[in-house]
Amino acid sequence: MTNSPPVAIDSERLWARHMAAAQLGATAGGGVNRGALTAPDIELHRQLAELAHARSFSILVDDYGNTFFRRAGSDPHALAVVSGSHSDTQPSGGRFDGIFGVLAAFEALEAIDDAGIDTRAPLEVVIWNNEEGERFRPSQMGSAVYTGVAELAPLLAATDDAGRSMDACVQALRSALAYLHVGRRALGEAFAVFVEAHIEQGPILEAARVPIGVVSGIQGTRKFEIEVIGDAAHAGTMPRSGRRDAFVDAIAIVNRLHEMFHDAADEVRFTIGRFDVYPGALAVVPERVWFSVDFRHPDEAVLVALGDALEPAVKAAVRCCEVLVKEPVRARPTQFTDMIANAIIQAADRRGLAWRSIYSGAGHDARYMAAHCPTGMLFIPCDGGISHNERENAQPEHVAAGAQVITDVMLELATRARPSD
Repeated sequence: MTNSPPVAIDSERLWARHMAAAQLGATAGGGVNRGALTAPDIELHRQLAELAHARSFSILVDDYGNTFFRRAGSDPHALAVVSGSHSDTQPSGGRFDGIFGVLAAFEALEAIDDAGIDTRAPLEVVIWNNEEGERFRPSQMGSAVYTGVAELAPLLAATDDAGRSMDACVQALRSALAYLHVGRRALGEAFAVFVEAHIEQGPILEAARVPIGVVSGIQGTRKFEIEVIGDAAHAGTMPRSGRRDAFVDAIAIVNRLHEMFHDAADEVRFTIGRFDVYPGALAVVPERVWFSVDFRHPDEAVLVALGDALEPAVKAAVRCCEVLVKEPVRARPTQFTDMIANAIIQAADRRGLAWRSIYSGAGHDARYMAAHCPTGMLFIPCDGGISHNERENAQPEHVAAGAQVITDVMLELATRARPSD
């Protein structure tokens, strides 16, 4: 690594930004409900855009609503050094998932700007749109669209439960930022590197009392949507022999899948995270059930074998209903480049921060970026390993440590002679 000038972040400013962001979509239980491009999410974008505008950073939005804040470099031909994450949450999410990576990167740009350091390459913060996939399915689509893994048109046409389209939400975002002279970012524009900071969402770092996790890769995932179709009937008059009860067949499927995905080593991650019954009336035999399956594993062979066995098992489990199986998301295990990992390690060492290598069980936007440019991730601990929960928490000193390392890494990579390497 070159000897980049030392830059100290403002830890109090960074923490205050986290607490302010937590008020946008705040829940009664102390968490955050900030769906992708809902009013609170757009307001968060607007507030950060105002801060960027005040520092003469450029503000750019692409066709899917991914938002970039850019601090120019001295070389107009150099590719950008980019960091960031997402701002949307689960309906009962926490105060640090995603937003930590955004605010850590933003603090890096501000700290470097405060120090008056000119970098050769531009520095950018990105807010990837619709990472959680809760308001608009599936998840991590901002980075997937940006890198060409997913097609733009059908995802813009996707609607939420209220019938509002993603396209309408992206236009609402543009309208909210219009007074700040927003530019347009082309999908797929090249980066020099991408590095994402995130809370671990697991217990390993906290248990080891280590503030920095150097992420080596992300386990693979396959996500399925299963729809069971029967017939509605009167609960008091239709005998069991004449029913096509979608709920009963759905439960048979669930039980079969839980048996199939059980492994003695406890490495398989199998989750049914959403289960909807229609029409959902007290005196009506259910005519339709829709539920999701989230299957993850670090071994590609296991992903293929178990994932390919799912649909035959589902169809064999039903007794009297029709069943449809879709697979909207399939991602292979991802390994990150040593170049970014080494930069994180060296930055942590120079700051006297303990670190350890760690593998990510959760999916992140860095997964799709890994095929686009040299990519890496940094984790900080979260209390009890709890995430996607209103009780999710991170300690101020860990938030500061992660942001400091991200700042050092971005500065180092942006001052190299050829940052596009």
